[in-house]
Amino acid sequence: MFWATLLASLTLTAITGAALGAALGLTGPIILHFFADGATFLALDAVWNAFNSFTLSAIPLFILLGEILLQSGISRRVYTALTPVFQRVTGGLLHTNIAVCTVFGAVSGSSMSTAAAVGSVAYPEMARRGYHKPTVVGSLAGGGTLGLLIPPSLSLLIYGALTETSIGRLFMAGILPGLILSALFMAYIYVRCARDRSLSPEGGSRVSLVAVLKGLVPIWPVVLLIIAVMGSIVLGIATPTEAAGVGVAAAALISAIWGELTVKGLLACLHRAVLTYAAIGFVVVGAVVLAQSVAILGVPQALLETVRQSGLGATGVLIIVVAIYVLLGCLFDGLSLMIMTLPIVFPLLTQLGFDPIWLGVLVTIMIEIGQVTPPVGLNLSVLVAITEDEVGLGRAALATMPYWLLMLVGVVLLTLFPEIALVLPDLVF
Repeated sequence: MFWATLLASLTLTAITGAALGAALGLTGPIILHFFADGATFLALDAVWNAFNSFTLSAIPLFILLGEILLQSGISRRVYTALTPVFQRVTGGLLHTNIAVCTVFGAVSGSSMSTAAAVGSVAYPEMARRGYHKPTVVGSLAGGGTLGLLIPPSLSLLIYGALTETSIGRLFMAGILPGLILSALFMAYIYVRCARDRSLSPEGGSRVSLVAVLKGLVPIWPVVLLIIAVMGSIVLGIATPTEAAGVGVAAAALISAIWGELTVKGLLACLHRAVLTYAAIGFVVVGAVVLAQSVAILGVPQALLETVRQSGLGATGVLIIVVAIYVLLGCLFDGLSLMIMTLPIVFPLLTQLGFDPIWLGVLVTIMIEIGQVTPPVGLNLSVLVAITEDEVGLGRAALATMPYWLLMLVGVVLLTLFPEIALVLPDLVF
């Protein structure tokens, strides 16, 4: 009866066109009313406790940090500085796309912002140089997902806040998997372009190592920003929220001096950050209400007992969870999907023996996959808009499929070798 009520409530609210946050938030009180003796007041307590969290207050600051960097044009300077590094490598600027997404992801925290910032600079330039346009979009969509994994990451931040897991350890856990995925993406680009030379033009004149290093010097403010944010967290000097505040101040200063940020541009950044956080916060409210309802009724414990009796084992359950994330990624944006599923997935898998830090990285990779899965895949939608429909959604999705598969390979590697995610947190903390 419980599952029928849960699914019926979610379906009916979704059919009415209600936002996901409303659908989740209305379903929770319905469950509490019928299955917890009308204890709907507990939902209000859960919402207050969630939004009174000091850790969760870092989210709007990291969103604002990404918006400032996007507005200031710093992404263009970073792209220009890294271009000579891969000029003579097979694939050329396609490798630059991945490298710049990796660097920008280390200060943005958002997959969509990373794809938009790098894509708006890279696509016009690469189209002018004769690169295969769908291949360009595929590399930008795949590379953009790294913004969710490489810290500071909105995904890992929200995961840590909702599950009361160490944000510092989560951020450290995302570094090595993010770099491995970046390397896998570059390896694919090299092999693909080596087999089909028409995808990328021949490299330009050879650039000396001295010239390459000299060209990298101007991006020192971005490196300084990364150190300011991540270093303060790792060294225990600041909490994630305090580090985010420092990052916003530093980003505004750097963007005003080194970039193109104006007072009007800063106000526009604030406006977009507020709208983005409101959208995320609305979903968080609904998810917290539903999570409270589910927890009070002992649903995760009941599911765990069912799993134990089924004989599936921890690995079997993990495979099912991964498959569910892949399917739901077609229908929901990444962060909404994570927030919606954590109330059941987190207690279920941690009680089966999976490390919560490792699980945070795994869930983040799964929602990265959702970011490039049509029809909702937000990275694809952003990049199709940047191309002004020169590359349609279907062609963009097809070009991104190899990166989609490589992220699944990353999930397999992470499952076989959990140390990939855990070695850095264990060394530092």
